[in-house]
Amino acid sequence: MANSEIQQQVDHLIDTRPGKELLQPNYEDVAYEVAPNIFRSNGATAAYMIVHDAGRIIVNTGMGYEAVHHKAVFDAICPGPTTHILTTQAHVDHVGGVGLFREPETIYIAQASNPACQQDDARIANLRYQTAQVWFDVSGAAAQRIAQKNPGVPMRQDKPVPDVLFEDLYEFVVGNLQVQLIAATGETIDSMIVFLPQSKTALISNLLGPLFPHFPNLNTLRGDRYRFVEPYLATVNKLRALQPQMIVPGRHLPIAGTELVDACLERLHGAVDYVHRKTLEGMNAGVDIYTLMNEINLPADLRVGEGYGKVAWGVRTIWETYMGWFHLQSSTELYAVAPVEAMSELVRVAGVEAACERAATLVASGQPVLAIYMAEAILRVEPDHAGAAKIMVLAHEALLAQGGDVSFWESGWLRSQAAKWRQ
Repeated sequence: MANSEIQQQVDHLIDTRPGKELLQPNYEDVAYEVAPNIFRSNGATAAYMIVHDAGRIIVNTGMGYEAVHHKAVFDAICPGPTTHILTTQAHVDHVGGVGLFREPETIYIAQASNPACQQDDARIANLRYQTAQVWFDVSGAAAQRIAQKNPGVPMRQDKPVPDVLFEDLYEFVVGNLQVQLIAATGETIDSMIVFLPQSKTALISNLLGPLFPHFPNLNTLRGDRYRFVEPYLATVNKLRALQPQMIVPGRHLPIAGTELVDACLERLHGAVDYVHRKTLEGMNAGVDIYTLMNEINLPADLRVGEGYGKVAWGVRTIWETYMGWFHLQSSTELYAVAPVEAMSELVRVAGVEAACERAATLVASGQPVLAIYMAEAILRVEPDHAGAAKIMVLAHEALLAQGGDVSFWESGWLRSQAAKWRQ
């Protein structure tokens, strides 16, 4: 196939995998066979069942409440035995259902950093729970629906301990199936590729981000440790070296065809490498972080989606992973005084109404971020100021209209803020 046709297919994949609807799970009534003997059950992150002559392997288990659904639809096709459980990373939407799937003879295998990743999640679990409603359905509606369909089945969120931990590579044969587990670094330091050499199929889940091929989140808005560029690029190269015929992601359908898979990986590698290099060039030239965030854009031939991570956020994360939180711009960065405090002092000098009028002008002239700065300062001076609250609504709606409705994380935050100030 001509290279231009392949590149058009890559573009189509980018354009048809939207961000803002990303984590609204569509639970399937029947497990879907995405490839011979590989079945998917959708969730926050899809769980997969690989059927072999001696039973089944479960790859990722969903949240604890989701695992009840996953098990029911998988059991209808192959009730077991469950010879192995594999989690491609230690996030809660991968490990939460391990306990429900685990049987006396099941072997749970994970990369060696799995316990450390689970501990990282546990340390900030309360903070994440407090902010989860910005992006996720925390009403319990999905859990209640699943419980009603599966009465009496426990819905505990597991914190599992693997039976086997490996460093770089772990291989095994079960039934008629050969399996290679390859350590990688992507969304987490304990990520791994589940590779089936007989069919050249790579189950990667969210290794390179849940939207593939979209720009990665080198740091998520909900909170995570920074993700470093060099290991990410090494992982892309590791995948390319396997020459997979199919990649099975954590969301959306698999991508099939050796040429198309490689073209997606090549495009993604090129985009991340470009942003990394351009950020370093700017840093070494003494360009400030905000200018770099504004000016670094991908060339047309390296276009990838920004439905999950964004190039500007990647620039900022790269800058800070090298230089830290001090941006070398102002002495004020060294001290525990928030910028909004200084803004509120200016509001007091100028007058609340004058400041509010100026903020309204900024929204109307297409500068909503500056308007938010001013409205926040006004609300520090007068917390119940109706005009400033209205500006907050209008400014967030303007940001959504200016492209803030593309990224899952950005869209969720802006919508939640608009709703907050409407009230």
